[in-house]
Amino acid sequence: MAKYVFVTGGVVSGLGKGITASSLGLLLKSRGYKVFMQKFDPYINVDPGTMSPFQHGEVFVTADGSETDLDLGHYERFIDEELNYTSNITTGKVYSSVIEKERRGDYLGATVQIVPHITNEIKNKVYEAATSSGADIVITEIGGTVGDIESIAYLESLRQIRDELGKKETFFIHTTLIPYIYGSGELKSKPTQHSVSELRSLGIQPDCLVCRVPFYMDESVKQKLCLFCSIPRENIIEAVDVPNIYQIPINFYEQKMDEVVLKQFGLPTKKADIKYWKELIKTVDNLKEEVSIALVGKYVELHDAYLSVMEALKHAGYKYNKKVIIKWIDAEELENTKNLNETFKDVSGILVPGGFGSRGINGKIIACKYARENNIPYLGICLGMQIAVIEFARNVCGIKEASSTEFDEMCPEPIIDLMAEQKSIINMGGTLRLGNYNCKLTKGTLAYKCYNNKEIVERHRHRYEFNNKYKDILEENGLTFSGINEESNLVEIVEYKNHPFFIACQFHPEFKSRPTHPHPLFDSFVKASIDLKIKKK
Repeated sequence: MAKYVFVTGGVVSGLGKGITASSLGLLLKSRGYKVFMQKFDPYINVDPGTMSPFQHGEVFVTADGSETDLDLGHYERFIDEELNYTSNITTGKVYSSVIEKERRGDYLGATVQIVPHITNEIKNKVYEAATSSGADIVITEIGGTVGDIESIAYLESLRQIRDELGKKETFFIHTTLIPYIYGSGELKSKPTQHSVSELRSLGIQPDCLVCRVPFYMDESVKQKLCLFCSIPRENIIEAVDVPNIYQIPINFYEQKMDEVVLKQFGLPTKKADIKYWKELIKTVDNLKEEVSIALVGKYVELHDAYLSVMEALKHAGYKYNKKVIIKWIDAEELENTKNLNETFKDVSGILVPGGFGSRGINGKIIACKYARENNIPYLGICLGMQIAVIEFARNVCGIKEASSTEFDEMCPEPIIDLMAEQKSIINMGGTLRLGNYNCKLTKGTLAYKCYNNKEIVERHRHRYEFNNKYKDILEENGLTFSGINEESNLVEIVEYKNHPFFIACQFHPEFKSRPTHPHPLFDSFVKASIDLKIKKK
């Protein structure tokens, strides 16, 4: 039977609940336990798939095609486990499910209420995560802050789970803030006391405090927390600000946070295998040389919109002991740039990531053309692949009106077109081509060299595809279609052979990259960028 850890937040948002949960997951896995992670998001949207990247950041896609919160990216990168549809539950999903059951008559005419119907649905989602994953320990993060009206039903559900299962099967972690008051020169515990009091008023006594602090607390502050929050001294964990987030699991390990959890669960404390993580920290802390990569996007004002891409670039840099510096370039502004040499003079690679809509498209095409013509390593992802074939069709094949029906429904040369099965779809949410799909690589191509494999599986999130009617003319002019999904005869990877490194994929490789083993495409792209920098010297 699975054990359950619940992570709540107090005082203010942004304290690092996701990193806390991920760090604990990493430590428990390092001790030989199978860990699964889950997040409850209180917003009423069914999923973040239709939300603006400016509001929500990136949409992380799981292997089974679920569109989820970006925190799941942290989870997967830390615990190196694939998550699924049970890993991100929103209020919209919960209410939709309950209303659907009511309409079917599942409740036999009963009056449907928050308690027990909504809370039962939430509890079922917790238990389903355990059964779907077969995990020994499920870690669930509750979005928002204790006291938010949106989170009350979730907290009530967790209270009921503790009542049902008992303390030996459940563990509550409350992340909170210990602010430093400059006038008095003190760390103040009162906000944490109030936050714990708020949690207790909902029937939940936390088992552990993770206190966000600028520096380590005096013993007097810890004793005050013990006294007023009724928490044992060893269960008060300090989350000290660090420049390298990979240090956080080790900080928790040194404070025996995972041992505290296992002790309450009555599980054996197996020897932890964290040497590989310490080596990662040593690498990251000692990066001296840099390589600059231009990221040309339309949401660059909010870097979280490209969080997994950022992380994947860094992962590849770690392998080669290089710090990847991302130069953020607004695609719209690039459309009016007269001196491209000045814009790209200090970069060794150009990456065009995914996106939706027509805004900034011409700027992305300009960036792609510049990379192709100036032999700068290019990596296109999703829309970045579609940009690559449009640019090639226009400027190499002479198809001047080549475009996508996403940008112009009446374009005369639809190099990119809506998938046939998408044409009758009305609802936008959850209807893209999502999750894992197979791809067959052609031997002797750059893609094959990157993966060193003939068959790969990658995650997708898109609605438009390359139009195979244009395949012959593009091939005749030097574009190689090196990756194909044979089941649907869809183009997955294109590359330009008359170039040091020019490759673009329809899928999202960033979702599968890990700090200790970068994704093959990012690995090869960053290596090519490093080689170019060395050549320029």
